[in-house]
Amino acid sequence: MVVREMISLEEARALVCGAVAPIEVERVGLLDAVGRVAAADLASDIDVAPFAHSAMDGFALRAAEIAAATGDDPVRLRVIGEIGAGDVFEGAIGEGECVRIMTGACLPADADAVVKYEIVGVEEGDGKTGSLVSFTAPAKVGANVRAAGEEARAGEVVVREGEVIGAAGVGFLAGCGVLEVPVHRRPRVAVIATGSELVPPSEVPGPGKIRNSNSFAMAACAQRAGAVPHILPIVEDTFEALRDAVAAAARDYDFVVTTGGAANGDFDFIKPVVAELGELKMTTVNMRPGKAQTFGIVNGTPVFGLPGNPAAAYVGFEMLIRPALRTMQGYTFMDHPTVRARLTADEKNRDPRRIFLRGTLTRATDGTFEVTPSRNQSSGLFGPIQKTNCMAIMPEGTEPQPAGSMVDCILLDVSEEVCL
Repeated sequence: MVVREMISLEEARALVCGAVAPIEVERVGLLDAVGRVAAADLASDIDVAPFAHSAMDGFALRAAEIAAATGDDPVRLRVIGEIGAGDVFEGAIGEGECVRIMTGACLPADADAVVKYEIVGVEEGDGKTGSLVSFTAPAKVGANVRAAGEEARAGEVVVREGEVIGAAGVGFLAGCGVLEVPVHRRPRVAVIATGSELVPPSEVPGPGKIRNSNSFAMAACAQRAGAVPHILPIVEDTFEALRDAVAAAARDYDFVVTTGGAANGDFDFIKPVVAELGELKMTTVNMRPGKAQTFGIVNGTPVFGLPGNPAAAYVGFEMLIRPALRTMQGYTFMDHPTVRARLTADEKNRDPRRIFLRGTLTRATDGTFEVTPSRNQSSGLFGPIQKTNCMAIMPEGTEPQPAGSMVDCILLDVSEEVCL
């Protein structure tokens, strides 16, 4: 395969996502399914609700009994019983009678409406059994009653294959008797940092050394994407060491991510390693930060080489690796929500690539969005990303973007399922 020197972000994402597919299905407990994609249709085993019940505290009756009720001529009924949630009224409701009922309690067979307690007058007693109560307005049949099967019927599909299960969905499925959910297994992601200058974060770096922060950030990104990250040992800057590490990871994991060594320097080896071990598909993308993005397939496993600069690695992961990991889990929405915002400062664009500026999004007094790019846009820093809440997109080309220009801003902390 001929590897093109520079491709667009859209081409790169299509290439990476096209190389993966949803992985095998596993069954997980209901609570473990929250936020995941149902891999099959899920049906209820009963009607939900299984019986007609009261939507509020009040009095169950036949609507026809109070059809003529007015403020000047109220209808009076005798309370012949009380029903709490979980109880069933076995008696009959005769003419001139009603039953006090609590929220969620089963509606008596003879009743077809509920009048809430607050608008019923108590003329004798305390409103409980034996009391005489009065009604000053008619009620419609079905008033304040939740019908049997209102939410689902027995055997009805309640969650479709491909749906993302939310917290409310977990409750819905519990009520439908679904206690295990088939989902695509979370991909296991190997994270490998390369660089002879790196030491673990637990160590105080000596002269010429720095802490390995990339592995932890990329592992966090993988975890936030729903994957299971595994931080592997730091690899020194030699071809042989990286080749062995990548070959082993490609055998044991579903996706391999490396950081560092993605450019063309004397100690940048990810491209020749992937080319030797498998098929090299991509080396550079028309974006900033993060032009040097390496992607290929080794032993059937996707291998992605991110730049060593922290911001470049982060942007590359979010724009290219995250969609692939979501594809492997069956998600269909791949784009974070974007909003249009007004730049608060001039941006001189001297780079023809698409630029992702770390910025802070706020609402102006007129209700519109404004974005203020971080003053420090160094690709070597995580700090500005932590302290901002979006990425403002400067389109390809070298046209300056003066203050007041409208730009798209990506909300990286907002789920792809959210539509704005």
